[in-house]
Amino acid sequence: MCAAGRSIAMIEERDDLYGASSPQAIAAEVYENYKKFVNPPLARVMKLSGSPVEVRARRCTIWDQNGKAYLDFAGGYGVFTLGHSHPRVLEAVRAQMELISLSGKTMFNVLLGRAARRLAELAPGDLQISFWCNSGTEAIEGAIKLARAATGRAKIVSTTDAYHGKTMGALSVSGRESFQSPFRPLLADSVSIPYGETNALEEALHDAAAFVVEPVQGEGGVNIPPLGYLRSVREVCDRTKALFIADEVQTGLGRCGYRFACNRDEVVPDVMTLAKGLSGGVIPVGAFIARPDVWNRAFGDAPLVHTSTFGGSEVACAAAIAAMDVLEEEGLVEQARIRGDQLLRGARAIADGHPEVVREARGMGLLVGVELTHEGYGGFIIPEMLKAGVTAAWTLNQQRVIRLEPPLVVTADEIDRALSALRAGAATAYEKLGNLERPPS
Repeated sequence: MCAAGRSIAMIEERDDLYGASSPQAIAAEVYENYKKFVNPPLARVMKLSGSPVEVRARRCTIWDQNGKAYLDFAGGYGVFTLGHSHPRVLEAVRAQMELISLSGKTMFNVLLGRAARRLAELAPGDLQISFWCNSGTEAIEGAIKLARAATGRAKIVSTTDAYHGKTMGALSVSGRESFQSPFRPLLADSVSIPYGETNALEEALHDAAAFVVEPVQGEGGVNIPPLGYLRSVREVCDRTKALFIADEVQTGLGRCGYRFACNRDEVVPDVMTLAKGLSGGVIPVGAFIARPDVWNRAFGDAPLVHTSTFGGSEVACAAAIAAMDVLEEEGLVEQARIRGDQLLRGARAIADGHPEVVREARGMGLLVGVELTHEGYGGFIIPEMLKAGVTAAWTLNQQRVIRLEPPLVVTADEIDRALSALRAGAATAYEKLGNLERPPS
């Protein structure tokens, strides 16, 4: 049997209940552990919503403790670009673990060099030097530090409804007050301007270190800026000497039907942040990559001013190299564009058929947002889809928008099945809840 076949067999033959005696026992154990040791209020919410226990997954399917299969259209919020447990990535990770798994940091790391070189080959323009970490929010933190060090300025400009992470710096440039207010004061000199508009750019950036922006806002509700918006950003950043940071944590590596979503406007940012799909959904990996002159202005004389103990480990880099190769060799960027068109057309047809529930559908590639007329419908539709064997999720900043974000390896039949679940959920929501968008009395 080939290595890929062996890895699939291992997934299918493992003990699905992790040593528990029954499906009921594993569900009870998980709930008690969450309630006592993980997140008590989240445990209650998940139990009330009927959340099962995930026990194994492959490609676009997750199985629960009862053996029920679910199409994963939440997609780990963009993590599972290659689907769950891609055999080539698993094989690369297993092989590397037989040699060395975590860098000792005092010697050269072969795979870090190879991963950085491969990323530079794929990245737009002259983006070349990368720092490797473990998550998207770490990548944003590093990009903010780089911008301040390279420019000698402090102000970081972001956009309304943005989402860049929940550590202090990343949270400071994110756009949801309820996430920010418990932790104020946040990073000083943080300014927010409207997304997708260029009128405020010049004034905001004239004394800024950087403008950090998502080519498509994911958590803001799958908001797509006008064509040419990022070109205007590039021009204003050039005039004001502010750095252009493209947050491609969710949109990069094929997700939007482009290798990187900023390719839509054919622009090269000064810094680009990545994570989520960078390892193909196998191990946490993040990175930011910069133009050489920007990198050298910031860190050229201080090689240890920004470091990470775990970032760029051999195992993580092995996964990233394999994932980038699979993305290119399997044609998944084009696949995301084709299947994304199918998904968006289907979602728009549902909006046309159920206008009392669905206001509109929008998206780019396999990142599609379904905006409801009232967020109350979402609390009904998502559990209904789960009952039908399809996972979906809200966007974090706009709970009126359901995100559909399946792996790039999703098939036409799987998209049709997910659309059927969404259509049935919308119809049942209106039947059960009636018109929630009533005018004020």
